[in-house]
Amino acid sequence: MINFDEEIKKFQPSLEVGEAEDAIYNKGTTDLADIFVEMMKEAEGTGERTNGML
Repeated sequence: MINFDEEIKKFQPSLEVGEAEDAIYNKGTTDLADIFVEMMKEAEGTGERTNGML
């Protein structure tokens, strides 16, 4: 039978995971909230209505 506690103690994450994590956190990625903020700024600048939203 598998001893999960022992297996977790032996676990070593691969280097690729660590490298990917650094690349994701250190890069200024755009998420959906950033896109919405930019859309709102553009709509306010042109005087367009945003269907009752801010």
